[in-house]
Amino acid sequence: MNTAARLKPPFARVRNTKRADYDRAAIDAILDAAITAHVGFVSDGRPMVIPMIFARKGDTIYLHGAKATRIIKRIDETAPLCLTVTHVDGLVVARSAFHHSINYRSAVIHGTARHVSDRAEKEEALILITEHLLPGRWEEARPMTEKELKATGVIALDIEAASAKIRQGPPVDDDEDYQLPVWAGVVPVTTAIGAPVEDNRLAPGTEIPASLAAAARKLR
Repeated sequence: MNTAARLKPPFARVRNTKRADYDRAAIDAILDAAITAHVGFVSDGRPMVIPMIFARKGDTIYLHGAKATRIIKRIDETAPLCLTVTHVDGLVVARSAFHHSINYRSAVIHGTARHVSDRAEKEEALILITEHLLPGRWEEARPMTEKELKATGVIALDIEAASAKIRQGPPVDDDEDYQLPVWAGVVPVTTAIGAPVEDNRLAPGTEIPASLAAAARKLR
C-alpha cells in the first residue's frame, strides 16, 4: 500500500504503512535535497501542477516566478496549495514483474499560500531560493535591480500538513521465486551536477565560481 502518513502541527506521529516516515527531520531532509518541486493548485476551476524552484525556512516554503505566470497571477491572496518532491534512488528489479518497484524518497506538503508583499521577506526569500540551488551564489552575482524585484512574484507556502514515504532495499519476491534463475536486485539511480559549460560571452579572466562546486557537493 502507498498511503502516506500525515503529519499535522505539531507533526505528531500517526500509525500507517511501512513506507511512511513520521519524522519531521526526514521530511525536511527530503525537501532540502530536492532541486525542484511540483506545485499543485486550482486555476479557473481546473487542477494544475507545475515544476518550480523553491526553498524552505522552518515551516515556510518559498516559491518564485514572474508576476505574469499563472500561479503568481491567478491564485488569490491566500489559497490552498499542494507541493511534492520525489527522489528516485534505484530501480528495484524483482524476479516477478508484479514485484518490480523503485527505491525513492518523497514528501507531500499541504498548506495555505500567500503572496509575499513585505520587501524584506521577499528579498530574503529570493536569497534563500538562489542559495538553495547554488550555495554562495547570491554574493557572486550582481545585485538584483529594482525593476527585476518588482517583476518577480514570491509566494510563501505555510506548512499545515506534511507526509513522507520512503522505500529502500532489495526486491521482495514470493518465497517460491527465490529459486528461479532470474536476476534480481537494485539498479542505483543518481542525480548529479556535471562539469560546468560556460557560455560564449564570459569576460576575459572569469573563473568558475565556488557556488558550482558547492552545488555539486550538496547532491552527493
